[in-house]
Amino acid sequence: MKYVISMTFLKNGSAAENKAAQKELLDLYAKWQPPAGMTIREFLSRCDAGGAFTVVETDNAADLIGVTSKFGYFADYQIYPVVEVADGVQAAQESFAFLGI
Repeated sequence: MKYVISMTFLKNGSAAENKAAQKELLDLYAKWQPPAGMTIREFLSRCDAGGAFTVVETDNAADLIGVTSKFGYFADYQIYPVVEVADGVQAAQESFAFLGI
């Protein structure tokens, strides 16, 4: 299954506290490895430096919990299961046929 993960950095402290948290996050991320069953397809930084987006594939949703629980002290996460647009269009066309549209 493919997922898009949206991450927004938490910036709730003073400038000094936020800088320290960002340094800690970078240090932790440097030693992190994705779970064996997870493939990272894209990892994108937001241009406003407020977060990132990741496109991952995994058959085990618990892999996502493993990631977000490690970094959840530094960021809020939204996780969206996704499909390719062509698959979404096909599903919509099938639903229209079912509904008689």
